[in-house]
Amino acid sequence: MTRLATNGAARRTPSLAPLSAPRSLTHEVVERLRSDIMNGKLPPGSRLPTEQEMIASLGVSRTVVREAVAALRAEGLVATRQGVGAFVADRANRMFRIETMDAKSINEVLEVMELRTGIEIEAAGLAAERATPESIQKIVEAYESIQAAMTRGESGIDEDFSFHCAIAEATGNPKFLHFLNYLGNFIIPRQTINLTSVASQRTAYLRTFQTEHGAILNAIKCKAVTQARAAMRQHLLNSRKRYSKLAGEKQR
Repeated sequence: MTRLATNGAARRTPSLAPLSAPRSLTHEVVERLRSDIMNGKLPPGSRLPTEQEMIASLGVSRTVVREAVAALRAEGLVATRQGVGAFVADRANRMFRIETMDAKSINEVLEVMELRTGIEIEAAGLAAERATPESIQKIVEAYESIQAAMTRGESGIDEDFSFHCAIAEATGNPKFLHFLNYLGNFIIPRQTINLTSVASQRTAYLRTFQTEHGAILNAIKCKAVTQARAAMRQHLLNSRKRYSKLAGEKQR
C-alpha cells in the first residue's frame, strides 16, 4: 500500500496477507480494509492498493475488489478519484457507522428497519408539506416503476429504494436523502430473502406493500401531512412483520 506524503513522495505501507476464511470474499476484503483504516494502518489521505495489487495479494477477483471498494465508499470510509484510485476519506474515524454488510441476522435487519421508521415517518410528513409538483412526479414515476417491475416478475428492489429516496428528496432537506443513500438499498429487507422459495406468497406480498406505497403516495399528493406519516408508519411496521415471518420460514 502507498501513502502520498506532503512532498509528493509515496510511502509503502504493509501489504495484505492472502485470505483464508470461507466467508464471502467481498465481506472479507471489506473487513480487512476497514480494519486497516480504523486502526490507522491506512490513515486519512492514504491510497488503497490498486486493483491489481489487491487481486495479487488477496487472491480474489477484480469483481470482488470493486464490490469491496464500493461498499467502503458507501460507508464513507473511502473516496475514489477517477483515474487515480481510492483514498481513505478524511472522516474515516467518525463514530457513527452502520456496517450493512454485517447485517445478516434477522435481528440486525430489524434494527435497521426500526431506525428507518423514525426517519422515514418524518420524511413522509415533510414531503406532504413541502413537495413540489416536480418532486411529486418523481415519487409517482418511482411508484410506477415498482409496478412495472412486478409485472415483469421481478422483485423491484431497486425501484422500491428509488421510491423511498424520491420521498426523502421531496422533503427539501438533503440530509434525509443522504441518510438513505448511506444505507443503500439494504433498507429494502426482502433482498435478504429469496422470495422464489416462498412463491405461493410472492404475489400477495408484492401487492400488499405496493398498496401501502400507494397510500403513502396519495397522502403526499393530497398534502395530507398526518395521513402521510401514518401511512409510512403502517408500511414500515407491516414490513417488519412480513420480514420476520418470511425470514422465520426460511430458517425452518
